[in-house]
Amino acid sequence: MVEVNMVSAINMALDQEMKKDSSVIILGEDVGVDGGVFRVTDGLIKKYGSNRVIDTPLAESAIVGTSIGMALNGLKPVAEIQFDGFIYPAFDQLISHAARIRNRTRGKHSCQMVLRAPYSGGVRALEHHSESMEALYAHIPGLKVVIPSNPYDAKGLLISSIRDPDPVIFLEPKRVYRAIKQDIPEAEYTMPLGAAKVLQEGNDVTLISYGAMMKTCLEAIQKQKHSVEVIDLRTISPLDYKAIIDSVKKTGRCVIVNEAPKSFSVAAEIIAIINEKALLSLEAPVERITGFDTVMPLYKLEKDYIPSQEKIINGIEKVMKF
Repeated sequence: MVEVNMVSAINMALDQEMKKDSSVIILGEDVGVDGGVFRVTDGLIKKYGSNRVIDTPLAESAIVGTSIGMALNGLKPVAEIQFDGFIYPAFDQLISHAARIRNRTRGKHSCQMVLRAPYSGGVRALEHHSESMEALYAHIPGLKVVIPSNPYDAKGLLISSIRDPDPVIFLEPKRVYRAIKQDIPEAEYTMPLGAAKVLQEGNDVTLISYGAMMKTCLEAIQKQKHSVEVIDLRTISPLDYKAIIDSVKKTGRCVIVNEAPKSFSVAAEIIAIINEKALLSLEAPVERITGFDTVMPLYKLEKDYIPSQEKIINGIEKVMKF
């Protein structure tokens, strides 16, 4: 075991997969010599050379398009977009090609690639550097969307994503890149995509979240009195419907936390699922604690936008007092 933060855990996953499989290729802006903006790929170009760790031009559509071509020719590209708000220029490549290859070829070909990006806010960054638009990608048939909340999960989920035969959007919550350290195995390990994790058992209310908000949720529940069952989704698409419904049927109450805008969000989808599958088990309406239906503000208002411990505690109290 070794104690590491999320940056180091992701670096370990990339290193181990590149060592094991020569078809794994890293590409993106400044991923080689500089090791990426957050140094996630630091040192890999020295180990594997510039043919496997490729510094690309500042052209996101080209990065994703090249990755699709690599995947169709037997490579396993892991592309990095410097910030998730810069993925938008490559949207056409993702929707029109990467997500449709399996369907277009009637299963003859798949597009085995991972698109990594630092994700969400909380680091006082500039415009397009703090987006939380995971629902956009989850809405696209053919794409898988993974968001780890801690170093242990980050390593296991990334290895599984690289080995998955379909395209995976791997969003890394940069607010907790170095805020959490965990003991993780030095050896490789995997985690199934589409499986949520119950971080804490409880009987009064189900608290569902993912990514950087998990740290805030876990801190918030220490400051209140109720028995809270905490679920870390880990994968947004496919979503672990069973884990959600089983927990809500057990507790009868639910609070969902996501940093993204409120409307048409992951939280909204979960509420729809609960209404379809567990409505008669509810003791109170489901509460969602989210960002606002606005662009993420610059740093002076960033803390007002991101759900706080106080808002989470108030949400739990609201459903408990209904």
